[in-house]
Amino acid sequence: MKFNKMFSGLVMAFGAVSLSLSSVANAEQSVQEQIMARVAAENALKNKDEWRAVAIENMVMMTLPHGKVVIELAPQFSPKHVEQFMRLTKEAHYDGNKFYRVIDGFVAQAGPEDGSSSDRSVAELDLEGEWQTDKNWSFTLVQNKDLFAEQTGFKDGFALATNASEKRAWLTHCPGVIAMARGNDANSASSHFYITNGQAPRYLDRIMTIFGRVIYGMNHVQAITRTATIDGDTEVPKSAYTPIISMKMMADVPEAEQIQLEIKNTESALFATKLAERIKRDNAFFFKKPPPVLDVCQTPVLTRIVTE
Repeated sequence: MKFNKMFSGLVMAFGAVSLSLSSVANAEQSVQEQIMARVAAENALKNKDEWRAVAIENMVMMTLPHGKVVIELAPQFSPKHVEQFMRLTKEAHYDGNKFYRVIDGFVAQAGPEDGSSSDRSVAELDLEGEWQTDKNWSFTLVQNKDLFAEQTGFKDGFALATNASEKRAWLTHCPGVIAMARGNDANSASSHFYITNGQAPRYLDRIMTIFGRVIYGMNHVQAITRTATIDGDTEVPKSAYTPIISMKMMADVPEAEQIQLEIKNTESALFATKLAERIKRDNAFFFKKPPPVLDVCQTPVLTRIVTE
């Protein structure tokens, strides 16, 4: 009898806990939706354009044997890395370099031959893995209480994370970002770079410098020859590594060959509204609703080609 009463008490207690947790989750979802709605309203006053043109001076065209890739640089977040990458690009530093470290679902890394004169001639850079924020700093919210940060969101089309408690923000390792490789020394990046080609390695956030992202031709990045093999498989010969045919600033590409692009404006009212709708998952397809979670790395920022 005592056992039955105790068991009933435990069931009621667990039920109360379950209800409590459910209430907390619903409350958090409601708060996040309110914040996102407020951001949408604020953006509506500031910026009505659904698309934004990518500045030609911030675009790089990388030509691979199998296609062209366009990278948008982020000087507003990583100015010194962008400056060095642009200078090296204009000097044809990357032409003929190979993607020598390509791991499926992780990164495709390229640069000059280790220890070569081309490699040694490039100055090392101090890490630009994060920056300080203040009360006037703003962004478009995607998620509260991300696994790696207090909040995630977008600014100028780039996925980012932020900890208000630290007054710090940083770009996130979402698929397609380009970052500078380095050694164990945090300030040892020079010219070797990598592009994330699979699941987001967010554990690299803040300790590496992201300075741009692929906005066109990600399918060509995915087609770069993998150099890593499984145990027992035949080693990939260096002759099979994918080369960079050329790397040019878009402004230096002949006009007839330039690719002009526009990107969804992440500061627009429509983008913030779409985010709020996305977290609700109201479509009939979702007969079982997922948790109210938005992964910033799985939130698309679309690109389109501009034709005259």
